[in-house]
Amino acid sequence: MIEINKNLKMFIKYGLCIAVLVLVVIRFDKVVLWMSRLWSVAFPLILGCLFAYVLNIIMKALENHWFPITNSKAAIRARRGVCVFLSIFLVFGAIVLIIRIVLPELVEAFSVMADEIPVYFEKVQDWIVANGEMFPSLAEQIGAMEINWQEMFNKVFTYVTSGFSSMLNSAFVFISQLLSSVVNITIATIFAIYILMNKEKLQAQAKTLQKVYMKKTHMKRINHIIYTANESFTNFITGQCVEAVILGILCTVGMLILHFPYAPMVGTFIGATALIPMVGAYIGAVVGAFMIFTVSPLQAVGFIVFIVILQQLEGNLIYPKVVGASIGLPGIWVLAAVTIGGGLGGIPGMLIGVPLTATIYRLICLDVQERTRHEDISIDSKEAEE
Repeated sequence: MIEINKNLKMFIKYGLCIAVLVLVVIRFDKVVLWMSRLWSVAFPLILGCLFAYVLNIIMKALENHWFPITNSKAAIRARRGVCVFLSIFLVFGAIVLIIRIVLPELVEAFSVMADEIPVYFEKVQDWIVANGEMFPSLAEQIGAMEINWQEMFNKVFTYVTSGFSSMLNSAFVFISQLLSSVVNITIATIFAIYILMNKEKLQAQAKTLQKVYMKKTHMKRINHIIYTANESFTNFITGQCVEAVILGILCTVGMLILHFPYAPMVGTFIGATALIPMVGAYIGAVVGAFMIFTVSPLQAVGFIVFIVILQQLEGNLIYPKVVGASIGLPGIWVLAAVTIGGGLGGIPGMLIGVPLTATIYRLICLDVQERTRHEDISIDSKEAEE
């Protein structure tokens, strides 16, 4: 009778699973629509969890220095609130500082470009006319042309800006999107603060739910995966931030020594983009080379040579020591994670791909070691019996 009840429960369980799967396939469009709505509603909370995870790394470091050994009740009560506030202040302060350094210089570079590009075209035109024996037909045609490059460039610039404005459809749409982003970030920040202020209580509740609804073997396996993932992501975030700061400082100091323009701005921008594994610094280098080109094309070439040398130093010495050693992932898998993650999810995919791959890599290595150890033990015992 007991065996029949077990079989009946198993039949009902698998029958329900198959029924749900068939329903999802039949109503796939409705399921996708429902999931997209659910995602839009839950997005601020998910973003708050991500904020809390990153801020928790900084908060733990601050708590280790905020009266770690004290009998003062006031210091103990104030520790969490003060450290949460300082963590938020440091993160948002760093973002605002980067924007304040980069944005004005970038706007200035575009204004310089708007003034200098027509001059370059005029110089090229004069050079072709002056060296007419090298390009006789081209020089004759250009010499007969009367081109006002400044006026032409202004028309092109006006057309591009008007086209960009039309893509926004209306100011109302832009403002509504901006307000929606501000609301989402505000809700996410508040939710992150709540999580950080009550993280011990939330951890205790999660453990209680595990004990009630999970078997010990499943609970142990899930906790092992969570612990490994947490260690990989924490080490990756910490190492990537340290590596970005080092690269930004080296770039700024090197540019100042070589007398390149926009040294603080380009160094800061390259340090910020270096948070993207492997390819981030190259993105910053392209922007930096473009800005230096508006001042001196020759210096832009020298800057590219400098960045290539710096990238070799960073890729062979700094990154393996600071980031590679912390996540324990070989370089070939870092490249694979960045490539696949970037292809699937863009920049967020690159950021998540490396620690996620490191987690899978460590779990597989630990499982292989465990299985190998058990096989060695069984072989030894069998040999001992023989």
